[in-house]
Amino acid sequence: MNAPAELAVIQQHLIDPEICIRCNTCEATCPVGAITHDSRNYVVDADKCNLCMACVPPCPTGSIDNWRQMPRVRAYSVEEQLTWDELPAELPPEELASAAADAGDAAAAAEPAPVVQAPAATDTFKAASYGATVPPWSAAHAYTNLYGPKAAQKSVKATVVGNLRVTEVGKTAGSDYDTHHIVLDFGAMPFPVLEGQSIGIIPPGTDAAGRPHHARQYSIASPRNGERPGHNNLSLTIKRVLQDHQGHPVRGVGSNYMCDLQVGDTVEVIGPFGASFLMPNHPKSHIVMICTGTGSAPMRAMTEWRRRLRQTGKFEGGKLMLFFGARTQEELPYFGPLQSLPKDFIDTSFAFSRTPGQPRKYVQDAMRERAADLAALLKDPDSHFYVCGLKSMEEGVVLALRDIATGAGLDWETVGAALKREGRLHLETY
Repeated sequence: MNAPAELAVIQQHLIDPEICIRCNTCEATCPVGAITHDSRNYVVDADKCNLCMACVPPCPTGSIDNWRQMPRVRAYSVEEQLTWDELPAELPPEELASAAADAGDAAAAAEPAPVVQAPAATDTFKAASYGATVPPWSAAHAYTNLYGPKAAQKSVKATVVGNLRVTEVGKTAGSDYDTHHIVLDFGAMPFPVLEGQSIGIIPPGTDAAGRPHHARQYSIASPRNGERPGHNNLSLTIKRVLQDHQGHPVRGVGSNYMCDLQVGDTVEVIGPFGASFLMPNHPKSHIVMICTGTGSAPMRAMTEWRRRLRQTGKFEGGKLMLFFGARTQEELPYFGPLQSLPKDFIDTSFAFSRTPGQPRKYVQDAMRERAADLAALLKDPDSHFYVCGLKSMEEGVVLALRDIATGAGLDWETVGAALKREGRLHLETY
């Protein structure tokens, strides 16, 4: 008897390369390691994907939510997907039925494969599994994907109205901590954003293969009413990339393009993106922000919005805590402005890992020093936690929260599940 045709057909999970902004959220979230990438595309390995859907809600663009019915034996390979500039069309029903029937015949005739017992999985701590994929209940509605490859308008032009270096100015431009605060104005084009969202910038020119550069994603560093209130603008925090994560010299296409822009230049923008890494609107909510480097962008946006609310008398006492890490003080963006914020408005702890003559200190170390304060906030259902920065910080930060909770007599699995379910622990690392 032939094997049932439907067993020879799979729903293959694919990522749309036209919409994907290469933010790495999907690969970081996937619990089975089915997602990988090269310098161009993010792709899903059909042999590993178990259709658990863990990667779908966190995706800021919806590029991950694509499927094709395929004969199992003709599933698109990883190597094939890496060459795509757009998704392939659906197979015609008659071709799919024929291929499925052929595959079913082949499966029925084949020798049964030997059963190999898989090794038992090790019980490892997965920090990403605690990250929320839903926004806080009181967050404002976020508009997403207004401009992009498959939107009504593919992109919008924005004009550079400010480009200020926000790290140590005594060092030469182009040093490894050359970080800029860039302000973009959209003129008459609507571009509504919220704190915690991001945009995509499309660098001009082509890559080594002659294809147009894909968009680079940057978190918004200004509050919802703009870097300059009442104007249709926003700001970004961008570090010039001169080496990769392994320390090899490389000149980042997007970051160097952006850091070199002059006032009056125009850039091509898509987005906005993100509907979960949003701040609570409830004025009594407590916000704990944990970041490194340019991961400070969304934290600056949230802090500035709270500061403006305070000026209008609409701030009702929700606590702000910031744990901010960098290698040295000179590499810390916005160090001066942070120092000038009132102490009764924001509680700030710095952590420097490369200060000469000083022991290395990371944000998780600073958190442990404030364990009593954080434990009290972990017990409070009005507390929200935001983590943004390099991927390497994620595990240490979530482990610190776990240890602080445990030390306070709380069951971390219960606390962690509530933080995730209620949109109160957000992880945005890269």
